[in-house]
Amino acid sequence: MRHTLRQLEVFVAIARQENVSRAAEALSLSQSAASTALAELEKQFDCKLFDRMGKILKLNDLGRSLLPVAAALLDQATEVENMLQGNATLGSLKVGATLTVGNYIATLLIGSFMKAHQQCQIQLHVQNTNAILQQIANYDLDLGLIEGNCQHPDITAEPWMDDELVVFCAPDHPLANQKTITLNDLLTETWILREVGSGTRETFDHALRHHQHQLNIRLVLEHTEAIKRAVESGLGIGCISRLTLRDDFKRGSLIPLVTPMLDLRRQFMFVWHKKKYQTASMRAFLDYCKTMTADVHHTNEINIT
Repeated sequence: MRHTLRQLEVFVAIARQENVSRAAEALSLSQSAASTALAELEKQFDCKLFDRMGKILKLNDLGRSLLPVAAALLDQATEVENMLQGNATLGSLKVGATLTVGNYIATLLIGSFMKAHQQCQIQLHVQNTNAILQQIANYDLDLGLIEGNCQHPDITAEPWMDDELVVFCAPDHPLANQKTITLNDLLTETWILREVGSGTRETFDHALRHHQHQLNIRLVLEHTEAIKRAVESGLGIGCISRLTLRDDFKRGSLIPLVTPMLDLRRQFMFVWHKKKYQTASMRAFLDYCKTMTADVHHTNEINIT
């Protein structure tokens, strides 16, 4: 072979960071060592893998084609190294989860999985759906647990369980004691919603897609708890996953509103890059998640106590 694993490791790091200095830092190398490794790889094969724009390096067509193959090879090389060292334990895993999944399901699954596999190291990144999908596409994450749709051509999406959003308000809100809620009631209210790019906002926007221009959105917040507290304080009404509101409804601090005119159903899904090599850690964690939730078809059935 005319290339080395180190050269490929540098290439993948630069592809992810789009900057030699940041890639070198991530690999604990000097900037000159990283630059030399990339230069040697391109020189050996008389090719260019990046378009240079100052200090920013963007993958060209050849680089984009090479990235999934190189990333998979590095993952396989790590497994080979572990086997040769007599290390049969699972390695590291980078998991991305959207806010609802991450805070209410993923942390429980990761905690119990790591108790059974104490040598496995899992990094959990909790962000909105768009951010998770982008990182999966860039090979920055091994696996994603998301809410909402995935239309990315390079990403495999496997349905997991059903979920639904619910419109809710404070106990002293005028709608709290109203037996019948109309669409006009909702359109004249003040809303507190998740940000665009989140799976929750995507489902809400789709349910009200024909009335977007009529909505009065007062606050946009990135955290579920912040939305709940804002609604509880009387700033408006909200719409988030029923799973996240279970305890609030039991306490009576927030009130669900019946809105049959809105389709607020959605799915939680597993996502990964189609060309991503599935390491032993990835396969084990994915199988564990499926096994632990095999009898759960809807998030209403999840025991989060």
